[in-house]
Amino acid sequence: MATAPDALWEVAASLHRFQTRAGRWAYAGWYRTTHARLREQRLDRVVREVLLPLFPRARYFPDFLTPDRSSCADDGLDAALDAIVSTPSGRVNRELAMLHQHVRAPAWVRRLTDTQERRDFVAAIRSYHEVAVRPFADQIHAHLEAGRSSSCRELLHGGIQGMLAGLGPAMRWQPPVLHVRYAVDRDLHLGGRGIRLVPSYFCWDNPVSLADPRLPPVLIYPLLHEPAAATPSTSPTPLTALLGRTRTTVLRVAASGAGATTGEIARAAGISSSSVSKHTGVLRGAGLLISSRHGGNVLHTLTPAGASMLRTDI
Repeated sequence: MATAPDALWEVAASLHRFQTRAGRWAYAGWYRTTHARLREQRLDRVVREVLLPLFPRARYFPDFLTPDRSSCADDGLDAALDAIVSTPSGRVNRELAMLHQHVRAPAWVRRLTDTQERRDFVAAIRSYHEVAVRPFADQIHAHLEAGRSSSCRELLHGGIQGMLAGLGPAMRWQPPVLHVRYAVDRDLHLGGRGIRLVPSYFCWDNPVSLADPRLPPVLIYPLLHEPAAATPSTSPTPLTALLGRTRTTVLRVAASGAGATTGEIARAAGISSSSVSKHTGVLRGAGLLISSRHGGNVLHTLTPAGASMLRTDI
């Protein structure tokens, strides 16, 4: 499982977000901010005329645009862009021909078989990344870490079978096959190879993989986006009246799955990690929570008393 977001897959998936309203609610703030920034930087035309034709939200876009093991770190992005530039022209030509079979790509894309044309193209990708992806790095990393923490807990409780079974609603583990909701009907046989699982912030609904089965197997899958919290009721529940809205939220978040980390609670409650620590300290003192450290994270779970309080809250 990837330890960091994949820069070029996030570029590709974020460009797909401009091509559909599906899931727009989950990216509303990003969409408004990025749309404005692209106009301010005069990159909106570059996105529309240069990037979107190569990253269509279709059944296919060229594999060479998402080389293996790129990272959101500066050196990872540089290495990935260099890999695009150094892709053999024959492969570029074949994949662009496949793109034309799926969408009517502009005639100019055939010029990408030339190395200098690809250098100009990756410069456009870099400019887009600076505006649309890098400013949201903290948010992307936070979601990825929450997803990884959840997978780690599934791994601890159920082994690799449990982790694969908990990857998300778009995937179903039936040993020895991982069934994935996908745009086309296809089988990917690993043949003894491993597969790299890459949680993605901008990927929405269906996971994505490379089209060429000979390339190193990779599966990009969407991270969970929670709907915005509903407007608080004017009539608080008994538990909210007793503990306050924030501490009730902390308990409810800790009740999900196998507990929740400090970071997960902070994001769900809309408060800082230091505030979470203060609230969880009070709830521990009241015998409602247990906190334990797992690596760099503190995991908070309900005690029987805490679970009982939630069950009786009406």
